Amino acid sequence: MTTLYVLDVPENTPVAKVAGEDPAVTVGRIGPYFEISAPGPIVIDRRATGCRHAVWYSAVAGVARDSRITQHDKDALRVERA
Repeated sequence: MTTLYVLDVPENTPVAKVAGEDPAVTVGRIGPYFEISAPGPIVIDRRATGCRHAVWYSAVAGVARDSRITQHDKDALRVERA
């Protein structure tokens, strides 16, 4: 399972919302974080979130031990199994 954690604050809500539009992705909450998980890769398009660059680059709180960020640039965030 690929898992990404994003702090649950208003600025980051669009990140979780766009991620959840993929039917393979599950968005839940664990403590003060959105827990975004999927059996395969998680890909979030930055433009679809409407996030400015400062919010975009600071949104990721962490990934699960068996996951890794393979892309995090001005276009997209991609998390895959390690």
